[in-house]
This record gives sequence, C-alpha cells and structure tokens, in this order.
Amino acid sequence: MGKRSNGLKKKECFVNRELSWLSFNARVLQEADDPDVPLLERLRFLGIFSNNLDEFYRVRVATHQRMVEAGIKSKKIGNPKKVLQQIQRRVVRLREHFDKVFTEVLDALKKENIYILNERQLDKKQMEAVLGYFQEKVRPRLVPIMLSTQPGFPYLKNQVIYLAVHMSHSRDPEKEGYALIEVPSGLLQRFIPLPSSGLKKCIIMLDDVIRIGLGDIFAILDYDRFAAYTIKMTRDAEFDISEDITKSFYEKIAKSIKQREKGNIVRFVYDREMPDPLLKFILKRIKMTSMENLISGGRYHNARDFIGFPDMGLKHLTYKPLPPLLHSAIKPRKSIFDSIRQKDILLCYPYQSYSHVIDFLREAAIDPRVKSIKITLYRVAKNSSVINALINARRNGKDVMAVFELQARFDEEANIHWASELANEGAHILDGVPGLKVHAKLCQVTRLENGREKLYSYISTGNFNEATARVYSDHGLFTAHPQINNEVNKVFSFLENNYKTANYKHLLVSPFYMRNRIKKLIKNEIKNAQKGEKSGITLKLNNLVDSAMIRLLYSASQAGVPVKLLIRGICSLIPGVPGMSENIEAYAIVDKYLEHSRILSFYAGGQNLIYLSSADWMIRNLDNRIEVATPVYDPDIKEELHTYLHFQFLDNQKTRLLNDQEANYYKQDTKEAPHRAQVEYYNYLAARTEER
Repeated sequence: MGKRSNGLKKKECFVNRELSWLSFNARVLQEADDPDVPLLERLRFLGIFSNNLDEFYRVRVATHQRMVEAGIKSKKIGNPKKVLQQIQRRVVRLREHFDKVFTEVLDALKKENIYILNERQLDKKQMEAVLGYFQEKVRPRLVPIMLSTQPGFPYLKNQVIYLAVHMSHSRDPEKEGYALIEVPSGLLQRFIPLPSSGLKKCIIMLDDVIRIGLGDIFAILDYDRFAAYTIKMTRDAEFDISEDITKSFYEKIAKSIKQREKGNIVRFVYDREMPDPLLKFILKRIKMTSMENLISGGRYHNARDFIGFPDMGLKHLTYKPLPPLLHSAIKPRKSIFDSIRQKDILLCYPYQSYSHVIDFLREAAIDPRVKSIKITLYRVAKNSSVINALINARRNGKDVMAVFELQARFDEEANIHWASELANEGAHILDGVPGLKVHAKLCQVTRLENGREKLYSYISTGNFNEATARVYSDHGLFTAHPQINNEVNKVFSFLENNYKTANYKHLLVSPFYMRNRIKKLIKNEIKNAQKGEKSGITLKLNNLVDSAMIRLLYSASQAGVPVKLLIRGICSLIPGVPGMSENIEAYAIVDKYLEHSRILSFYAGGQNLIYLSSADWMIRNLDNRIEVATPVYDPDIKEELHTYLHFQFLDNQKTRLLNDQEANYYKQDTKEAPHRAQVEYYNYLAARTEER
C-alpha cells in the first residue's frame, strides 16, 4: 500500500467500525447539545440517539458477545472482548453526556413555560387529573409481579421499560418487598398533558403516573412506603433460520422473529439511584454475571420515545417546515410517462415531493397501456401507499411482481404481512435470492406504445417508503433510457430466475460486478494522476468500511488523486495522514434530515462519471447483497448532482471533520459566510422551480 508515516502500523490504518459508529451517534448527540437547534428538535435528537444505541446493542454488541462466547477472534475486527470493553467505556461517557444534555434541555423547556413534572411536583388540580387518568386508563393495564415470593424471575421483554418497586413500612424498616411492573408505553401514550397552571404547559410521563398509583396498586399489602426505579433489558436481535425443509421461508422467518425476543442479554440499563440490595437481587435472579453489559442511567429509559414528543403548539420550538416542492417537469393532469420519455427526471426528497413516486405507481395501475409493474421492496411505510397502488394495479389486471426482502432487520414481520396482502390479490411474490439480501431500489413499468413494449424505470438510493421519505434525504431517477432499462430488466430476470446471470455495461450490480467496476474506476483515476493529468474522486456514502476499497483510496491519495468523502455514519478510513492519505478529505453532516443518498463521482479524464447507488462500501453490500448503482447520463442532471455535492462540501454549520481521533470537530471558518447545505439546496431547487 506504500509507505506510511507518523509511525502508523498496518492495523492503525483503519478505525474500528464499532467505535466509528459510536462516533456517528455522538454527532447525533451533538445536535441535541446545540443551543442553536430548536428546543423540541433537541429533545427529538436525544430520542434518535437513544433509538440508535438500542439497535447498536441489539445487533453489533450482540455479534461481538457471540464471538466472545464462541472463542472467535477476527483480524478484521480485532479481539472482540477488547472491543466490547472499548464500547463499554465509550457508551458510559456518552450516557453521561446524554444525561447532562437532557437536564439542560429540561431547564431550557422551563424557560419556555414547558414543564415535565414528576409525581412530587403536581398541584392539587393536576394530582386529581392524574389520579383519574390512572384509575381509568393505566391501572387496568398493569399486572404487578411480586418478586419477593417468586423463586425465579419473570421473563423481561426486549426493549420494554419496567419499574422495579421497593416496598417497606415506616414502623418496621427492615420489612421490605420487591415487585416488578411493566410500563405499558406501547398501549398508552408516554407523555400525558396536565391541566395548565397559568402560562405553564405541563406534561407528566407515564412512568410517574404509575409511581403515583403505587399505594393503590399494593393497597392490600402491609407496606406504606414505595419507590420505583426504571430498568430495561436489551437482547440479541440476530436469529437463526431453521433448516426444516417442511416449513416455508415465511414460516421460518416468523418463528425466528419470536425467538429473537428471547435472545441473550446484551445490555441491562438501570436507574443509578436504585438501592444496591435491589440491584444485586435483580442481577442475581436474571443470572447476569457480565458487568460489561451493565449500564447505569437516569430516572427515565427508552428516551427514543422523545422522538414523538408533542410540539405543545409552539411552532418556534421546532424546525420551520419546508413544504416539499413539485418537480417542474412533471405536469399536473398530464401523463408522467410522457414527461419521462422526453427527459430523465431526478428527484431529491424530502426537498421534492415523494408524491411523484406514488403517482408513477398509481398512473401505472390505471393506464390501460401498462402491462406490468416490477418492484423491489425492502422497508415500506406502515400504511403504505406504494402497496395500495400495487394492489390496485392487480385489481386492474396488471401483472405485478414484488421482490420482498423478508430478512430486512426489524421489518421482517411487516414485510411478511404486505407480501401476503399482495399475494392474496394475485401478485407474483418473490422472497429474494438464497444467500443474498436484495437491497437494490428498483421499479420498472412495461407499457405498450405504438405496438411495442416500452420500459420505464425508477432507480433510487432509498426505500419505497413515503414515511421515511419525509426525513431521509435520498435521490431517485426516472428514466426511459433503453440500455439502462434493459439492464434493470436483467436484474429482475435474475431475481426471478437465479440461474440467469447477465453482463452489465451500464449498471453496477453487486455481488457480480460492482466491486470490480468501482476498482477499475479508481485505478483509472490513479493512472491519470500518475501521468500528470487531472483526476478526482468524490464519494457520498452512509458507511465506508470495506478494507480493500479503503486501501485503494489510500493508493489513489498516494498517487496524487484528490479524494473528497462525505460519510454520514461509519468511516473506517483515516484521512489526512502524510504518506498515506494526505490527499483525502472526509466530512460528515448531521442536520434536520438524515443524509442517505449514495453518490459516486469520478473525473474520468473529463467525462465526469456519476452514479446513484443503493450500496454503501461494506463487504455485505459489495459481496453479499443485490445492489444497483445507475449511471447518470443526462448532462443537466449531472450538473444538478454536482451542484448538490457542492452545497454539501460548502456547509460549515452542520459539517464535522472525520479523523482517527473521532473528536467530531465542526468545520467552521470564521472568514467564510455561513453555509448550511440542506437549507441552501432547498432554496436552489425552489428557485429552479419558480424559473420554470
């Protein structure tokens, strides 16, 4: 790979992926800590941070724990036990930072006359309201378990919050008992509005409503003192798929989902104020011996619920909504197919309206000239307009082929449901490719025009999900380009008949061609740089982990190729190291929308090749999944994408510098005017819409 300076050893050429992910989540926490972010958005970023960390434990920490138990060591990830220890130390620091930010946000809410009150802070009117709510709504949902009389310990559900209750009597302090209550936040709202007190807007959390009712719940017992402490269990989210050939793949997945809920414990979070005897009692009963999985926390857990915190009618405490723009090339009351046939159309949501994608499917469903719709579905919305359009297409006699990825983590159950709904309508359902996840984002419509079949495709960097399209920033390309459409059709043919492999001259398709084609593109830049010609690589990805690709980027840097990276999540590459990566710049943006587009750009001797991709640069994407990257040929769209990237690199408000220290320093230059990519790109698109 060439000479390395600064004493870097080979293993130090890469940042550990788990620690890099924690660095990404620290950037999310930075948004919650930023006083310039609207107050309720700060609270929601705390929720996002918490939700991210939950999933991290369920998947990544669980994987390392399995490796430790199996005695497996890996050159790629290092000693898993050591990595778990590093994770534990980092998470403890992040939790301390989280608690500090949470306290600051609560104090700031008070200045806005918003109060989250606990059970000891209510006035008489509020207490009466809470007692009434407790009796009517909460008490019927509670089933306390008396721990003191149980020889074992009840099964703790994954990611569910419980109150561990300590009971005692004022006359006899040594007489005590323990109980457990599940907080029914899945059935009842977590945040309950209270009667106003003057100008104050007050809320109480469901946890504290239960605390108020403890005396009522345990009234028949001889106790008069009650204290409750929150605990939460996180379990291994991986599951093993049965090899039972008598069961369908659907049945195997459904059974495995149930098994997941009984996975091994990978994290136990508890209220740090819990008395030591009660904590030891619980840990002994659940047979938790590894203290590495023990995390102390504050009074409230499942902070992910703060994502849904009510706006309290105070719009100045949230981001100003930016209404999605309609694309000027798609005319109302006109056929979208006519527009696509004239010129490729690029969408970037949530800046532009996702309704164009839904309308594409709806028009295909009712157009008498449309014969078939083919689509890949990885994650869809809860009440999916995409599925609804496909159902209507079937009812109108169209052939519908839907490729569902039944192993899309945490969406397996929803995908089984929607696959069954479509199958009941007569759609042709495919459950992916054995051994490979289908992660490509493709839709193709076949339409009869002038007696011949004409193909139209929509190729995206994001899922067919109108809900996430409101918060994930993605690109999608409508195209009638014959060669691209023929190759999209080849992908669907392979998904239907796995033995039908094909050659691709335009699309980059994994696991067959994408890695090698990208390698050639990088090596071409290296060759041009070595000849003294202009070169350049620009990549926007969610994750950059694949060591072979990173080494190639290091080689490009050493050859003098300028490499610019925008990596939202994990970045195992270390930029800016003399002799190794001094020509590489790496940045991350965390802002209102989650940056999700994947864009690959190569100077290519002045050709300015640019691709939109469904794939990150990880082994799983390049070698173990069906992924598709499409070239962009339309010069106007290429220019628009380069403008988009220009805004991204210009940003000096929400951009962090990536390095091996993972300090997440902001990219701020006091000499430059402030630039915020997401706002400026929206304004750019709005101005173009008005011009047209």
